[in-house]
Amino acid sequence: MRYPKFLKDNGTIGFVAPSFGCNIEPYKTAFENALNKFKRMGYHVQLGPNCYAGEGIGISNTPVKCAAELNAYYPSAENDVLISCGGGELMCEVLSHIDFGALQEAEPKWYMGFSDNTNLTFLLTTLCDTASIYGPCAAAYGMEPWHESVQDAFDLIRGRKLTMSGYDMWEKESLKDEEHPLAPYNVTEKRVLKLYGCDRGGVFGHVNEARMSGRLIGGCMDCLVNILGTRFDHVSDFLERYQEDGFIWFIEACDFNVMSIRRAMWQMDEAGWFQYVKGFMIGRPLQFGQELFGLDQYQAVLGIIEKYHVPVVMDVDLGHLSPMMPVICGSMGEVTVEGQHIAVKMSLV
Repeated sequence: MRYPKFLKDNGTIGFVAPSFGCNIEPYKTAFENALNKFKRMGYHVQLGPNCYAGEGIGISNTPVKCAAELNAYYPSAENDVLISCGGGELMCEVLSHIDFGALQEAEPKWYMGFSDNTNLTFLLTTLCDTASIYGPCAAAYGMEPWHESVQDAFDLIRGRKLTMSGYDMWEKESLKDEEHPLAPYNVTEKRVLKLYGCDRGGVFGHVNEARMSGRLIGGCMDCLVNILGTRFDHVSDFLERYQEDGFIWFIEACDFNVMSIRRAMWQMDEAGWFQYVKGFMIGRPLQFGQELFGLDQYQAVLGIIEKYHVPVVMDVDLGHLSPMMPVICGSMGEVTVEGQHIAVKMSLV
């Protein structure tokens, strides 16, 4: 696994928009405030040509132009790390034009983003053996003040914090809008982890504590199943290369309802993606608390994967219901859950 160099003091942060850019409010003002904050902290910034673009369908620009931005900015020596401007809808179409061979040959560089950015964070790891960061996009750094999770993400990309512990409260309804573009997370809901595993008798069900170790891979399942079966799906080869490590999958859902989640988990399972699995971290789905035909968000997942008899911790701080723990995709992870405390230690080995 290739690990990029961490951002140094006075380094240059590059920004690209392979998914949505920051051309509309509240993202534009938040992005500009983030740039000013980084500059005041002593960092330089470099903006890709699509950061303020809004000419694409579900992404900032045409797939060709979005890919050209990545193909130029990833290997460039003029920036030290890359942060995506935002998530979106059709970054998958950009993949057809990305030169993954060139990305693999280039000096490894941290790329941070989540949601639609799974298309790159996941493929950098599974196609290019290069670690990436599943973490907040650029506009989040414009909030006033920073939430602890945003500070954690910035500390991670600087190499100053490699163990994450989650957060006590989460946001059900955001206050960020065109009139309040810099609003911080509106954390009103108490986080309640749900942990499943085998007891001493080997029976799978609720447990109070668990430990798991393995290589961390995953992202937004909406994007993961879209990649599955395409020419970009080299997951089986990746799993074989690192089978001795085993894998901890971190997965969260955006648009999927509970039935879609169940279908997605079935599809990944039948494709063999969960081979050598050591555990799962499942984020809060955006449609939190939904139930259809007696199926809730927990059985949507457990009904497919409980057969592996590995720990499954659910409603983790991952993804679309903020805050989110930043995770290094491709790193070796040690996850400890004791009651309502979770610790995710990431090692660059």
